[in-house]
Amino acid sequence: MPHARPANRLIHETSPYLLQHARNPVDWWPWGEEAFREARERDVPILLSVGYSACHWCHVMERESFENDEIAALMNQHFVCVKVDREERPDVDQIYMTAVQLMTGQGGWPMTVFLTPDGKPFYGGTYYPPDDRYGRPGFRRVLLAVADAWQNRRDDVAGQGEALAAHIGHASQLDVLPAPVTPGTLEEAFRNLRAGFDARFGGWGGAPKFPQPMVLDFLLRWHARTGNEDARRMADLTLEKMAFGGIYDQLGGGFHRYSVDDRWLVPHFEKMLYDNAQLARTYLHGWQATRDDLYLRVATETLDYVLREMTGPGGGFYSAQDADSEGEEGKFFVWTPAEIEAELGTEDSALFCQFFDVTPQGNFDEGKSVLSIPVPVEALARDRGDDPETLQARLDALRRRLFSARERRVKPALDDKVLVSWNGLMLAAMAETGAVLEREDYLRAAVACAEFVRRELMVNGRLLRTGRMTDSGFRAAPIPGFLEDHAFFADGLVHLYQATFDRQWLDLAVRLAEQVLERFDDGAGGFFDTAHDAEPLIQRPRDLSDNATPAGSSVAAEVLLRLAVLTGREEWRERAAECLRRTAEAMARHPLAFGRALWAADFHVGPVRELAVVGDPASGEFRALVRVARERFRPNLVLAGGSPRSSAEEIPLLQGRTPLDGRAAAYLCENYGCRQPVSDPESLAAQLAG
Repeated sequence: MPHARPANRLIHETSPYLLQHARNPVDWWPWGEEAFREARERDVPILLSVGYSACHWCHVMERESFENDEIAALMNQHFVCVKVDREERPDVDQIYMTAVQLMTGQGGWPMTVFLTPDGKPFYGGTYYPPDDRYGRPGFRRVLLAVADAWQNRRDDVAGQGEALAAHIGHASQLDVLPAPVTPGTLEEAFRNLRAGFDARFGGWGGAPKFPQPMVLDFLLRWHARTGNEDARRMADLTLEKMAFGGIYDQLGGGFHRYSVDDRWLVPHFEKMLYDNAQLARTYLHGWQATRDDLYLRVATETLDYVLREMTGPGGGFYSAQDADSEGEEGKFFVWTPAEIEAELGTEDSALFCQFFDVTPQGNFDEGKSVLSIPVPVEALARDRGDDPETLQARLDALRRRLFSARERRVKPALDDKVLVSWNGLMLAAMAETGAVLEREDYLRAAVACAEFVRRELMVNGRLLRTGRMTDSGFRAAPIPGFLEDHAFFADGLVHLYQATFDRQWLDLAVRLAEQVLERFDDGAGGFFDTAHDAEPLIQRPRDLSDNATPAGSSVAAEVLLRLAVLTGREEWRERAAECLRRTAEAMARHPLAFGRALWAADFHVGPVRELAVVGDPASGEFRALVRVARERFRPNLVLAGGSPRSSAEEIPLLQGRTPLDGRAAAYLCENYGCRQPVSDPESLAAQLAG
């Protein structure tokens, strides 16, 4: 058995993904200078393997190759083998993924790259089967061929490495001239999104289809800005189709990573913290914009799932749940009619299977079905002659019963490392949703997360990247925070301040923004992904596009813009504008790759509204005023609040503002002009609607 083998060097790591490989027969090294020194001393290449814990094909390659004694012996003989968790080291992943894409035209994980001992890539790919299969060369053959090339064609290998290193540097640049961000930038982005939209199932592209929460949020922003009904219809269709599809966990809440088809039915089953953080916010914004209760249910069920299954005892949020359980992809989530009947009985199971489209033939594998909702409950109630509310209550009760039954199954593996950047995304989701819905559990979770990161993952005022709870307590990995860690966490802190009006969170966000400007500045208006004093790599990475997670530069620009309003630091607004000019043309032409940058651009174009609420934050009259501010989707509203004493604490929006006749008062300003302060919610609602 693999676990009887002695451990390799990965046994000392904190990453669950690396620990999964700690008893492979491969003599794995973690990323670091020691591995490269070993390669130089032995005069062999580096075999770099990059993946993550929730990656299905990473597990397959481990079972087929890394647990294979013969293949492991070849790896150990001819290479120094280095294993990297892409979520711990996005800088390493980005550089070598660019290399693989340049070499093969595509990328993905697991990623397998062969490097010279000075780190230059010369050959690589993604998943390799052990023997020739699926039109792919077998890993044994690849290993022997690369080893032969290193021994007998060293000059060719070195030349390939030098050329690729140069191309990687070029690939990180945008070949466009900086341009101002204008309303026209946003309009062109919307037109391009509309042109590529899937009007049948929502979203963009065919199979596999990925959620695009940043882009959907931009559509809601465009509708709020212009009243354009196409933007709202596109967002509505996509949000509804995803909520009814198998990509959404109909029993437990939360979203799977993506759909293998174009209609959101069959997912790739891993659940990622970053997807659920972003989608929860987008569904909250959808509810604020439309008052569709479906969106509210999805937003709250998603955050409830995170609190239930993805929250650590200290307050940090875990990273991911696996797609596999008991060695099978999706086994935890799929059902047969017989399994449902055994739990619910004949009559209830018939209704449940009808509503959630569970059939004898199945939609997944061998008669197994992913739960989905082909028709809304109103349509089913009409067909059955039932009252929709009564039918919904019955279905909800059946969902709870089947969820309880599912809890008895073997759960997918949990990646319980805490990543600061992803925690920042979830912090923003918990804080904003808690504030809008007045959910104290969400607000408590947001505060606990902020306190946890500050306590466990800040050393001498500097952020670390990640850590994990061990038997002896929380252990942070010695990996400095990246741009995205600083920007995402600062963004979450800004939302936490606006949710609680606790000044400490605004102060911490300001300190992190100062670090972004001091340590990540690229000298040309943008930001590097790594700090000036980070480990030197063959290139200093700079990712300008928003992918499954936002680019650090996109969030940094938005944070600087919001903090400029809250703190009065006008130079931060100019600095953010300079950053956005770098991608203005690209975000207009290729909006799917710049969804979060478009949020910042929308805020920059304005108008921005500033609302100061002064009074006792615990009083009913204060809460009534902020409730009015939060009830609708107002993405470019900046909110400050607190007692009169706060006015002297250097928050410009509060300075000089006092209650009216002893009652909490709201001061609304826009375009350097302020309205009359008001104390009643109706008057504030009228001002905000004007």
